[in-house]
This record gives sequence, structure tokens and C-alpha cells, in this order.
Amino acid sequence: MLQEIDQKVQQLMWDVQKRTLDRMKQSYDVNLKTSYKDLVTTVDKENERYLNQRLREIDPDAKIISEEGYGDQVNDLKGHVFIVDPIDGTMNFVMQHCNFAIMIALYVDGKPTYGYIMDVMNDKLYHGGNGDGVFVNNHQLNTPANNSLHDSLMVLNAGLTLDGGHNVREVGKQARGLRMYGSAGIEMIYVITGRIGGYLSYLKPWDLAAGMVLALELGLVVKGIDEQRVNVLLSNLVLVATKQVASDVLELVD
Repeated sequence: MLQEIDQKVQQLMWDVQKRTLDRMKQSYDVNLKTSYKDLVTTVDKENERYLNQRLREIDPDAKIISEEGYGDQVNDLKGHVFIVDPIDGTMNFVMQHCNFAIMIALYVDGKPTYGYIMDVMNDKLYHGGNGDGVFVNNHQLNTPANNSLHDSLMVLNAGLTLDGGHNVREVGKQARGLRMYGSAGIEMIYVITGRIGGYLSYLKPWDLAAGMVLALELGLVVKGIDEQRVNVLLSNLVLVATKQVASDVLELVD
């Protein structure tokens, strides 16, 4: 059953990518959520309604957590739980028309089981989990090289870097360089493909869930900073990194 669900969700990701590309050629509304830096568009909402409807057809008994509020009230991870981000990196979607993703994760009785990250503008679906490996389209990925922080690029949360919280500036100083892409999905892709050694940021459930599945499948570290245990139902300050980068960073952060 899980393999059948996996195949159907992969096809769903390609379907929603096409819908999104078509929708970008038309006009759409942009609104503020909590501030001028926190945007939502009609495409976010349309994608979420479409994804949730299709997921209910694929797995009728599953619960759904989704960013824009069209999912269920979910208090635990019992059974099948999908976690949906209809447009990850909405600011990039609006301002750049690139560097954004669509993400879905499936957790089964609390276990990170399958993750899907669609790099919309590059026609690449990163997917996998459940012991089957991680793939970009049909090509299987290897675990990234276990380089040190000194030999790695890092992605750090912009607010933390500007404020200096948790000693992240020292992490930045000791890394080979810093990068910020403005989309958790894109940043997760760069970690699992070895282009970035580690990613440290505040992540909400829909930011974290899919990338966490793929990172763990590849043997990478997913570690809470504020809390020892990462709770995918809550917002977390999370480090996703190779083992050596994680060790180096955890010696520096407070």
C-alpha cells in the first residue's frame, strides 16, 4: 500500500508543478500575512486546495497538515499524516519567479516515511524514504561527502545571523562561506545533494517535514537546537547537516 501511495504522490507532484507553471503565466493576487515580508498568493491557496483534495483521494483515511489552513486540526502523528507546503519560498515566487519549491511529506505513526520536494523551475523532483533511498527524478542520490565546517558552505537563518543569536555568527565565520536562498525546500535540496554542508533555521512543520525525511534517509543529521527532540508538529530551530558539520556546529551554538 505504501509503495502505491508513493507512486501516486510522485505523479501528483508533477501534476501540481504543471498547474503552477501554467498559473504563473496568468495574473494572481498577492497579500500580506503577518508582515510585508510574509506573503501569500492565490496560487499558494489554489495549490493547497488541489493537493489536499488529491491526497484525500489517494489516502482517504489520512490526516493533512497544510500551511494555508485548508487541512485538518492535527494534534498527533498517529496513522498516516501528510504535511503540505503548496509554495515554499513565496517571496521568491513573487519577486524572482524562481528558487521556490512545493513539498509534501508522509509520516506513518510518527515515523518520517516519504518526502517529496519539487524544484518547480528546474523540473526536478527529489523524493524517497522508507528505506528505498533518495532520488532526483529517476537518479538515485548518494550520501554527501562528510566534510568539516571549514570545508563547507552553510545556510543560516537571516534573522539569527543579523541578531547574532545562538552564536551563529561564529558558525558563519568558521564555515567556508554563507548562502541564503529564501526557501527551505531549495536549501534542503542543496544539503541532500552536497552543495551545502548544513542548514540552520527556524522551521515550521511544512518547512521541515519533507526535507527531514530525505535527510534522514541519506544518513544526515537532523537536530533540534532549542529542544533535543525535533517535533514536526511545532516550529523548531533545526540543524540539517552532514555528521561532521553537525558536530562542528553543535560545539559552537548555544
